[in-house]
Amino acid sequence: MYQQTTIVGNVGQAPELRYSQGGVAACNFSVAVNEKWTDKTIDEKREKTTWFRVTCWRGLAETVNQYVTKGMLVMVIGTITASAWMKDDTPQATLELTAQTVKFLSRVEDQDAPAKEDEYAF
Repeated sequence: MYQQTTIVGNVGQAPELRYSQGGVAACNFSVAVNEKWTDKTIDEKREKTTWFRVTCWRGLAETVNQYVTKGMLVMVIGTITASAWMKDDTPQATLELTAQTVKFLSRVEDQDAPAKEDEYAF
């Protein structure tokens, strides 16, 4: 069996790099995937945002920490894990994506420029 998920969205939180006791780099950041459509039954525009927590490891973690910034458009390919729990009688959930590839589609300072496609996979 094999599972692979691809998302394209904007970085919502700057990457945070840390190292394990064994010296393995891990980097976490969040990505917002926006979906827009028009509800034809009431002719109203709708929007939905899904947040993903992304984790990168080793060389990819260090590269992402160096180049990824908040607001940047990225494509992330990896495996996904969903977690659900209750907090104060309210259901909570998270989607966690372990990245195998991160492709830089834009930089914050280049928002009006054509998309730049740099790919890093380790």
